Amino acid sequence: MADQANDYTFQFLNCRNISAPEDEANGRKVYSGHAPATAVLGLEDNENVREYLVDAKGKQKRSPTLVHQAIRKTLQDTPDQFSILNGGMVIVARAASLDDKTKTMKLESPSIINGSQTQGELRRFFERNPASLNDPPSVKFEIIVTNDDDLIAEISIARNFQNDVRAISIAGRRGQLDELESAIRKVFPDLKLRKSETDLIADEDFIDTEKLIQVILALMPSEVLENFDSSIDATSRVFTYSQKTRCLKLYQRIVEDTDTATLKCCLDLAPVAWNLYAKWKAHQGFRGTRIRAIERENGEIIEVPDGVVFPILAAHSAFVKKDGSGKWKLSPPAMFADAELISAAKQAYMEIAGHNPQTMGKSKACYSTLLRITQIYARLAKA
Repeated sequence: MADQANDYTFQFLNCRNISAPEDEANGRKVYSGHAPATAVLGLEDNENVREYLVDAKGKQKRSPTLVHQAIRKTLQDTPDQFSILNGGMVIVARAASLDDKTKTMKLESPSIINGSQTQGELRRFFERNPASLNDPPSVKFEIIVTNDDDLIAEISIARNFQNDVRAISIAGRRGQLDELESAIRKVFPDLKLRKSETDLIADEDFIDTEKLIQVILALMPSEVLENFDSSIDATSRVFTYSQKTRCLKLYQRIVEDTDTATLKCCLDLAPVAWNLYAKWKAHQGFRGTRIRAIERENGEIIEVPDGVVFPILAAHSAFVKKDGSGKWKLSPPAMFADAELISAAKQAYMEIAGHNPQTMGKSKACYSTLLRITQIYARLAKA
């Protein structure tokens, strides 16, 4: 139970100090033991890279996984085996004081970093079986006491790899998406970036972060990408459409790089790229093109497939340049008209991609066909 805003009195059945010499040398302590399952119900999990997935934020709820079902079966059928069948919980705290007499430990700012699924299932079990609160099953625990915030983040990531934590949760937990969110909110103040797999895209407040990074990289000038990584085929942005995990990992590398020039380009282009993507996803210029894959309603264009949109976005990279203040901007020449790019996209869709938007999104020929058009206009504007 919480005594103060940052304190939690943790009841245990048995507890041992299992700190290694290097833990002691670095001011850390590690405790291990067993606790009544009721002792973990009130713990926060704000330091965890994932929350209880069945009760994730957003309008949609996830179905129980096999892991959740296995926990439920154990609790319902053989609760006496729960402590040996369940992996238990890993908890971090900034400080801890242990009282062997009362078998309690006072934890400062504790958080579960591995075990949110177990905690969620325990809460569900006790809600449905309130009599079990009087004789709760035991749960294993490990408590790591440290003030090192970076270490806590790394422990959370490392201890969750066994549960297939998605890269978006890791990038979010490491703070690698914070500047990107700030850049977006300068133009779209009501939007938030999805920084965890439990931030559902269906929630209208969240932007699909992986998609945002994909469209940024599609729009980024070739010379910037090539300067950052010469192995990237910057003239063809096929990977930006078909490899979202690669795009996220590339962005993580850009954030971690000591040269901030590429990151600045990403941040400058973030709201521009997202706005351009939204424009082309519902561009009314596609009316009358008879591209079957486009979704229409009452004659209006509702949604253009990403496979058609991404080659168009990549073609716009020829129009990205720095302004007088050094900020990257999208500046199409006055002589350029969207209609010409739409006409070329229609031709590529039909003749190169065989009327298949997925094929178009993965076709280097489609990308190069559209890019040649915008490069001609870019050269004419310089002449």
